[in-house]
Amino acid sequence: MDRDALGAILEVYDREERFLLPILQDIQERFRHLPREALTETARYLAVPESRVFAVATFYKAFSFTPKGRKPIKVCMGTACHLRGASTLLEELERELDLSVGKTTSDGQFSLETVNCLGACALAPVFTVEDRVYGKAEGRLAEILERERKS
Repeated sequence: MDRDALGAILEVYDREERFLLPILQDIQERFRHLPREALTETARYLAVPESRVFAVATFYKAFSFTPKGRKPIKVCMGTACHLRGASTLLEELERELDLSVGKTTSDGQFSLETVNCLGACALAPVFTVEDRVYGKAEGRLAEILERERKS
């Protein structure tokens, strides 16, 4: 973990517990996960128990303790997507990436996760790569992933 980068994140905030969540969000964005060392240092910086920092970090699904890929892929498993083949889409992504849900590719480029809803039901089944939304990708999945690898 880059201690200088962590220090730069922390110094933006006053030493008040109310800034815990935005600090964790900034750490997650910078390191693509929450390193234990960063959580310990955050607790020290804010003068709060480590257990408080870990309680917040484990409460929110958006936080991860293992590194996520530079390009996280989120597959919608909501009702509309489920009915229109989200399970098949997920299986195809796992096969194409040689990856299971919750894991990251060995090159650190992609991580794969499921979400309850992406709010794009008309495009079902839908997935995102970073902030790009892909719907009805049947037959185009390999092409989409190749384009994402190059960008």
